Amino acid sequence: MRICGVELKGGEAIISLLSYEGETFNVPSCRKVSFSVAQSASAETIREFHFAFHKLMEDYKVDEIVIIEREQKGKLAGSATSFKLEAAIQLGDLPVTLLSPVAIKEQNKRNPPQVDFDSLDLKRFQQPAFEAAYAQQNRRIFGKA
Repeated sequence: MRICGVELKGGEAIISLLSYEGETFNVPSCRKVSFSVAQSASAETIREFHFAFHKLMEDYKVDEIVIIEREQKGKLAGSATSFKLEAAIQLGDLPVTLLSPVAIKEQNKRNPPQVDFDSLDLKRFQQPAFEAAYAQQNRRIFGKA
């Protein structure tokens, strides 16, 4: 099972891949760690993002996508662009799960990663996306909690 964790911040989608095979977690290298969308008002830009994102998921044989949920209202609300990116991701053929930051934190507290993040071949800004993918993998392994 290969899961792609996604953190949407402003006009950017930061991703991290995580696979679980034979009772072993693996962080495969990926040719792209983030997608930026500058002109979200343009339908063509959103289509290009949709195509590029789903082509990457197809190339890396991703089974599921998990997105870190954002607030819809209030001071901590996500940007309009981030919600457009979320919709573009959800319109693909893969199953998409939204996980709240609280659910991710609780799941990872119950089953903490057995490796230090710094030893992984990931950038520091990919950590939230990795944690989302790890939490979803554990939800699949141990049942949704």
